[in-house]
Amino acid sequence: MSGHHDVSYLAPKDTLWKTIWSWVYTVDHKKIGVMYLSAILLAFFLGGVAAMAVRLELWAPTQTVLERANDGTVTPVTRGVFLDPGIKENGKEVPPNVWYNRAFTLHGAIMVFLFIIPSIPAALGNIFLPIMLGAKDVAFPRLNLFSWYVYVFGGLFAIYSILAGGVETGWTFYTPYSTTTEWGATTAMVLAAFILGFSSIFTGMNFIVTVHKLRAPGMGWFDMPLFVWAVYATAIIQVLATPVLGITLLMLVFERLFKIGIFDPALGGDAVLFQHFFWFYSHPAVYIMILPGFGIASELIAVHCRKRLFGYKAIAFSSIAIAAISFLVWGHHMFLSETAAANIVFSGLTFLVAIPTAIKVFNWLATFYKASISWNTPMLYAAFFIFCFTIGGLTGPPLATLATDIHLHDTYFVVAHFHYVMMGGTVLAFMGGLHHWWPKFTGRMYNEFWARVASVIVFIAFNITFFVQFFLGTQGMPRRYATYDEHFQLLHQISTAGALLLLVGFLIHAAVFAQSLVAGAKAPKNPWGGLSLEWETESPPVEHNFHREPVVTHGPYDYDTVVPAHVDPRDYPLPDPAEVRRVHGDHH
Repeated sequence: MSGHHDVSYLAPKDTLWKTIWSWVYTVDHKKIGVMYLSAILLAFFLGGVAAMAVRLELWAPTQTVLERANDGTVTPVTRGVFLDPGIKENGKEVPPNVWYNRAFTLHGAIMVFLFIIPSIPAALGNIFLPIMLGAKDVAFPRLNLFSWYVYVFGGLFAIYSILAGGVETGWTFYTPYSTTTEWGATTAMVLAAFILGFSSIFTGMNFIVTVHKLRAPGMGWFDMPLFVWAVYATAIIQVLATPVLGITLLMLVFERLFKIGIFDPALGGDAVLFQHFFWFYSHPAVYIMILPGFGIASELIAVHCRKRLFGYKAIAFSSIAIAAISFLVWGHHMFLSETAAANIVFSGLTFLVAIPTAIKVFNWLATFYKASISWNTPMLYAAFFIFCFTIGGLTGPPLATLATDIHLHDTYFVVAHFHYVMMGGTVLAFMGGLHHWWPKFTGRMYNEFWARVASVIVFIAFNITFFVQFFLGTQGMPRRYATYDEHFQLLHQISTAGALLLLVGFLIHAAVFAQSLVAGAKAPKNPWGGLSLEWETESPPVEHNFHREPVVTHGPYDYDTVVPAHVDPRDYPLPDPAEVRRVHGDHH
C-alpha cells in the first residue's frame, strides 16, 4: 500500500475547497466518526443549556398568583424565577410552567436521541472499531456516510421543533400529551426521533457485518478487544429494537394527522399501548447507551492497569446476555398500569439483568488487584465510572421492587437513578474514552494536569447534583414539576449549585481539548502502552489505517507475556524474558 494512502487521514488536500469536499463526500470511517463526534458534542452543549435552565428554575419554589380568566373565573398561574412568564405567543401570555415543560423536554430529547444513543457507537465506535479489528474500513462505507447524513437530517427536524415553539410532552412523547399539544413542533420532534432511528439502524448493521467479516488474520472471536464486543452487542439491540420505536412514532404521527385512533381513547385507541411500544424499544435503548460505556471501561482498566483483564470471556458473554435480557424488562416502567401478574413477572426479570452487570463490575475490581495502576485522566474516569455506575445499579432494585416502587415511582429518586446510570455511566465512560483515544485520532497530546483537575471537578459536581435527588425522591418530591413545597428548597439549591460546578468542569475540558488541537505536543504511536491494534498504527492513523495488513499473534490484554508495540521494554518488565522472546518473536 503506497501513495496517498500512507498519509494521515487528517492531512489537508491541495486547496481548502478540496479539503472541505473530501470531508463532505468521505467514506473514511475515521472522518465520519470525527463528524459524528463534533455533532454530538454540540448536542451535549445544547442539552446542557436546557438542563441549566431547568435547574435554575428550581432554585426557589415558584409562587402561585391568581389571574382572572376571560370568563371571570379565577385560575392559578405559576410564576417562575427564571423562565419569564411575560413572553407571549399569538398575543396570549404563556404560563411559565409551559416554558419549564419545554425546557426539560428539550433536555431529555436532545440528550437521549442526539447525544447519548449515538455518542460512543457512532463517534468513538466509528473511528476505532475497524482499526481494532485490523480492517481498512467498515463493511459498508457508503452506508456509513449515508447514516451520518440521516443523523444530520433528523437533527434539523429537532432544531425546527425548537424554532416552532418547543415541545411539552417530555422526551417519552407519552399520549395523550403528544396527540393534543402544539401541532407543528411536536410532530417535528417525533419525526426527528423517527429519522434518527434509521441512522442508528444503519450504523448497527454496519458494525455487525464488520465484526463478522473483516477481522484481521489471526483474530478469533476471543481475540477481539472488549470494546468491540460491547459495540457488537449494542449493534444487535440497535438493529432489533429501533424499528419498534420507528413504527410506534410513525403511528403517532398518523394519529395526529389522520385521527386514526390507535392511542387516543376518544377514538377507540389505548394510551397505555403507546407506553408498551415505546418502552419495548426504550429500555433496550438504555443498554444501547450504557453497553459501549462498559466496553470503554474494560479498555481503560486493562490498559492503564497494565494487566490482563480478569474474566475476559465472562465480560464478553455478559454483554450479549445484557442485550438479550434488555428485551424482556420494558414493563417495569408501567408498574402502575399493569396487572398484578405482569408486575410480578417484570419485577423478577428486572432483577435478572443485575447478574451480567454485576459480573462486569466484579471483574473490573478484580483486575485492580496487584495492578500497576497509572492514575492519569482516562484511569480516573474509569474509577469514577465504576463508583457512579454502581450507585446507579444499586438504586435500581428499590425501583424494581413493587412495594417500594409505589412510593418512588415518578419521583426525583428515578431522576437520580437514571442520571447515575446514564451520566455517571455513559457520559463518564465517554469522557474517559475520549481522553484515552484523543492522542490516537488527533495526533496531539493534551494537558494532563488540567484534564485531571477537570475530571475531579466533574466527578464531585456530578455527585453533588444528583445524590441529593435520592433524598428528594424518598421525601416525595415528584419529577417534572416547576413548583414544589418549600421544605424541598435546600436540596434543590444544592443540586443546582452542583450543576453550575459541573458546567465549570466541562468548560475546562473544552479548553483543554481546544489547547491540544492548537498547540498540543505531537502524540507518540502508543502513549499508554496498549496491546490492541489501534496502538500499532500511526497517530493519527493513515487513510487505510495500516501500512500493511496486520496479523494478530496475541490477545488484546496479554500484558503478562507481551511487550506493547512502540514502547521501551524496560518500562514493561515481564515475569519471564524467555517466554517474552518465544511469544513476542519478530512481531514487534
